[in-house]
Amino acid sequence: MKKYQLMAPGPTPVPSQVLLAMAQPMIHHRTPEYEALFIEVRAGLKALFQTAQDVVPLTCSGTGAMEAAVVNTLSAGDTVALIQAGKFGERWTEIAKAYGLDVVLLTAPFGETVAPGRLAEALRTTPRIKAVLTQHSESSTGVLHDVRAYAEVARRTDAILIVDAVSSLGIADLAMDRWGIDVVIAGSQKGLMLPPGLAFCTLSEKAWAAARTSRLPRYYLDLTEERKFLLKNEARFTPAVSIVVGLREVLRMLAAEGLPNVFKRHDRLARATRAGVEALGLELFARATPSPALTAVAAPRGVNSEKIVAAYSETHNITIAGGQGEMKGQLFRLGHMGYAAEFDVVIALSALEQVLADLGLPVDFGASIRAAQKVFAEKH
Repeated sequence: MKKYQLMAPGPTPVPSQVLLAMAQPMIHHRTPEYEALFIEVRAGLKALFQTAQDVVPLTCSGTGAMEAAVVNTLSAGDTVALIQAGKFGERWTEIAKAYGLDVVLLTAPFGETVAPGRLAEALRTTPRIKAVLTQHSESSTGVLHDVRAYAEVARRTDAILIVDAVSSLGIADLAMDRWGIDVVIAGSQKGLMLPPGLAFCTLSEKAWAAARTSRLPRYYLDLTEERKFLLKNEARFTPAVSIVVGLREVLRMLAAEGLPNVFKRHDRLARATRAGVEALGLELFARATPSPALTAVAAPRGVNSEKIVAAYSETHNITIAGGQGEMKGQLFRLGHMGYAAEFDVVIALSALEQVLADLGLPVDFGASIRAAQKVFAEKH
């Protein structure tokens, strides 16, 4: 028997205390018990998103929240600027085109990022741009976009900044109000250490003003209607009750750890993983600022990365992730977000050494572990 390890960049492992909380008998969502639960969750979400605005939970995946952000703030024929440097940047493009938006693409090769100056120039030369859509952590490439700088640029215009934080919320600092971000969306299955099934969307006053003039069709994802129920501590439609119960437990855990410590923990895990990978002579796929949520590694020369992913699974019962779309076969991705700690990194790197050796590649056994442990031994 080999113990199963989930080390993919989402879904991620769920802490035992969260699983136990979700295993409690079902409660009805139109009861005082659920109202008390929801009051606590609403407050915890505001702290997590670093905003005074209400955070609207949605029973769907993170992609549902992406769609909600678009249909609630824009109208057919509106022009949007899109940061596209990975698979999830492409998803923004697909959603925008599905709703008849005029897209100004700001692209970068996968593994790189779009400089804030390019966004500033696009907003200057195309003043009709109504919104800027970007990822914070582009989990398909392992890159962290400079959302804070994008916000500084967008704030000087009428355009709203919409940020996909699915793989950065609760992982990397994202100060919505302080940075001046207008819409932040997220999902439950990454930094929030929950099963898939919940998504979140929060809007600034500037974004709510845009929502009042938006004319795109919506029903289930109508945030204005959702907000009316939210303010009464109710759910508009049947929520994912058990996941909301788990969310309360997660928010308590994150509050106890403290957000600055949560961010430091993820940064430390990421730096250790990157050091271990490079100690084996492998290259990081991210050539821009790497995300603390995961480490994307370029496949060794002459090796299809899918063989590495398969070997992790078949030989070690560990699930990691490969490349997506045109990156398939070119990289593999090691997750270290959410319910992750030092020895998870040690396990992932130890398995990587064995996988590479089994594929016939030269390996200095222990090199990746030594490099990671040096990072973990740092006092600051």
